[in-house]
Amino acid sequence: MSEPNDKGAFQADIPADAVQEALRSVERIARDAPAEAGSAGVPVAVEPAAAGETQDPLAREVETLRTQLELSTAKGRETLDRLKEEHERFLRAAADLENYRKRAAKEREEVQKFGNERLLRDIFPVMDNLDRALAAAPADDPLAEGVKLVRASLEQALAKHGVSAFSALGEKFDPALHEALMQVPTGEKPPGTVVLEHARGFKLHDRLVRPAMVGVAVEPPDAAGTPVKG
Repeated sequence: MSEPNDKGAFQADIPADAVQEALRSVERIARDAPAEAGSAGVPVAVEPAAAGETQDPLAREVETLRTQLELSTAKGRETLDRLKEEHERFLRAAADLENYRKRAAKEREEVQKFGNERLLRDIFPVMDNLDRALAAAPADDPLAEGVKLVRASLEQALAKHGVSAFSALGEKFDPALHEALMQVPTGEKPPGTVVLEHARGFKLHDRLVRPAMVGVAVEPPDAAGTPVKG
């Protein structure tokens, strides 16, 4: 019996398909090793989250609601400012309308009260002529009584429309109510006193329509022609 040339060497016949199966088994073990290591508590490298990305869904929801709240607050403030401007514009328009209404009412009242002023100015000379006729008529003239009645009726009709007559005789001259037509030298009345009246004055609702036409007293001159001062 012959001995082998290499002592201690182990020789065996292994089928080729067994060798292939063994290689495939080693590849499977190597491929599954990282997953098993991660499940066994061995640290496994994880890619970090992108910058600014929140991993918690609740935190992302809160951040979204906060952003919406800030946007809604800004829009609400803008709307409130616009409403304030519209409200102020409305108040100004209402005030202007109220002022216009008051002004229009006042102008309408003025027209109603003083619209017939031009007509009255034409009637006043008629009153003056009646006054002159009565002043020139004899006391016992029967025609004077008729003139007095006509004058009284005309004054009553004018009074219904707010017209009133006033006399300036004996009063202090007032340029706001009287119109001086002449100066009357006299020592009987103090200077500046109305001593003559050519025509009475008339008012319409306390507004002067025509001043009284008067003569005003002045100091009489002395023998040398110099006015005497009292």
